[in-house]
Amino acid sequence: MTAIHQAAAQGFASQADTYARGRPDYPAEIDTWLRDMLGLRAGRTVLDLGAGTGKFTRRLAGTGATVIAVEPVAQMRAQLASALPAVQALEGGAESIPLPDASVDAVACAQAFHWFANAGAMAEIRRVLRPGGRLGLVWNVRDESVDWVAQLTAIMTPYEGDAPRFYKGDWKRVFPAAGFGPLALASLPYAHAGPPRQVIVDRVMSVSFIASLPAAEQARVRARLQAVIDDHAALAGRAEIAFPYRTEAYSCERLA
Repeated sequence: MTAIHQAAAQGFASQADTYARGRPDYPAEIDTWLRDMLGLRAGRTVLDLGAGTGKFTRRLAGTGATVIAVEPVAQMRAQLASALPAVQALEGGAESIPLPDASVDAVACAQAFHWFANAGAMAEIRRVLRPGGRLGLVWNVRDESVDWVAQLTAIMTPYEGDAPRFYKGDWKRVFPAAGFGPLALASLPYAHAGPPRQVIVDRVMSVSFIASLPAAEQARVRARLQAVIDDHAALAGRAEIAFPYRTEAYSCERLA
């Protein structure tokens, strides 16, 4: 099995169902971005690298392109295969992609690239992409200008340890990358609407380094999250809330 960070291996394996419930979807505008920036349509093939439970895989499949999903965590891959039986789901990782050279028109990494942002992964991505193919990197970023969202971050941050995180920006160090053009960014607003238990509690509990905590510590985190829901005027007593995000979508071309 491909080596992955302990927080990902343990947390995502133990909380795959929570991940599937709690992670937000993506704004409708992402479909236009997939078409215009990644060139996805019928007759094209796209690799969903680090596909997880298939949240983003659905959006890729909606373009009409042939989708191949690669995911190292067996429990997450099983969720994907169950939800999307038409998608080929393969075991593998970014540094050992189980596909031939120049076999895909695009590679998409949603909520994943920060886990494997290194030269070896970029070389593998370049290998499987056809010349002129596109790499797309997508993250849903919490809008911490909203005070209760900032409170959730304050609950999570003490537990993160050395887990790779998008906000730290370490992933950007691999760019500019050999064989790739410059990164282009599209930033799209998005709100994840649903019951507080789903969009706040399940969302936070699905974070890798939270999901890998001992049960007693997870219970303490849940209690603190519930206290935010119960005490904040914008959340208390509401059957449904909107969790604000910004979807950041980066793309670049695999040069000839």
